[in-house]
Amino acid sequence: MSATKNILLLGSGFVAAPAVEYILRRPENKLTIASRTLKNAQALSAKFPGTKAVECDINSDQAIADLVAQHDLVISLIPYIYHAKVIKAAVQHKKHVVTTSYVSPAMMEYDQAAKDAGVTVMNEIGLDPGIDHLYAVKTIEEVHNEGGKMLGFLSYCGGLPAPENSNNPLGYKFSWSARGVLLALRNTAKYIDGGKSVTVPGPELMNSAKRIETGYPGYSFVGYPNRDSTNYGELYHIPEAQTVLRGTLRYDGFPEFVKALVDLGFLDDSEQAHLASSASDITWKAVVAKAAGSSAKDDATLANDIVAKANLAKSPRKDAILEGMRWIGFFSETPVHRRGNLLDTLCATLEEKMQYEQGERDLVFLQHRFEIELKDGTRQVRTSTLVEYGDPNKYTAMAKTVGVPCGIAVQLILDGKLTKTGVLAPMSSDINNPIMELLEKENIGMVEAIL
Repeated sequence: MSATKNILLLGSGFVAAPAVEYILRRPENKLTIASRTLKNAQALSAKFPGTKAVECDINSDQAIADLVAQHDLVISLIPYIYHAKVIKAAVQHKKHVVTTSYVSPAMMEYDQAAKDAGVTVMNEIGLDPGIDHLYAVKTIEEVHNEGGKMLGFLSYCGGLPAPENSNNPLGYKFSWSARGVLLALRNTAKYIDGGKSVTVPGPELMNSAKRIETGYPGYSFVGYPNRDSTNYGELYHIPEAQTVLRGTLRYDGFPEFVKALVDLGFLDDSEQAHLASSASDITWKAVVAKAAGSSAKDDATLANDIVAKANLAKSPRKDAILEGMRWIGFFSETPVHRRGNLLDTLCATLEEKMQYEQGERDLVFLQHRFEIELKDGTRQVRTSTLVEYGDPNKYTAMAKTVGVPCGIAVQLILDGKLTKTGVLAPMSSDINNPIMELLEKENIGMVEAIL
């Protein structure tokens, strides 16, 4: 019988359950679930008999260190800003760590200390980042081993409602904070095109969106660049690539609608006196009129002022966008939930109106497109595609595709099959191949094609 392994899970959010279920298949694994709010840890623990729920103040270095010291491995599914604290404690007590987050500079500072302590700190092992790395590296290594070159690498990923549940003007639903989703739309993006770095400022991000041909005509996707892709030439060992872009997928119509909200100021989180919690009630119509610089009392004039302010006069989607705003409640006498600023006031309403309903399912769509020059000089295009639907009676596609790879990485470390030390991401076949092998046993994987 195998020796008992004590595992600490920090965080009890919606991607945790599939990871927990995978880890608990092995009877020797004993799991403690820790959360800032005890009742959240208890709610997850209640679904998995034999697990233990505890409260942990993630702002307290001591509280984290005390918990980490009692376990063999810690899974950190708390916000990424806390991971460095967790890694610090883990290195000190010679414990392994797994996260699904991007490696930050603060986390990377512990790389040498982790190596010295003989500790594996495995990161970026969810969906995106995670599964995307596994299959990108696989194809890139295959091409290089055959003497070929990678001329271009494009990767797009979207977590969306299934088409039949995309029944709102944004074609989107929130399974976590609307604020986080909307704030990401303000980020500056960078990528490589024609061998040169291209920067898209946050306010222009939605204008850069374009139709993405995936070879799946049933989906009408648009995509835009995500964060900074410029270092992936180095991370993926493809210095020869003239195009390197990682992007986000949404349904057609999303960028234009968001751009109109941006132009009206609804992604602005600066304080507004009329939206303060202490201010008197104000209707959506009055808030929108103020944002659009309109004194309009009637809907038609307000609509015209919105069109002017949001530069919609020549947009082929003008009518659809105005209808969408009507759906949100922009023309209504409904009082807003005052949250101090336009962004959070909008989020409060979107979170009410754009939740997944009972029986609805989500979709994860991830596709890499590789432009290749083979050893003999011929050109080739390959794709790797993941299409995963959620199960309304079990896990969302997003929870499954983030949680299961995380669980697999944990088990491989516990089994002594993933032994590389330091602060890692899945960027090489020695780490990736064992993970992919187990992933595919769970029927999760990307379908590869040569076009």
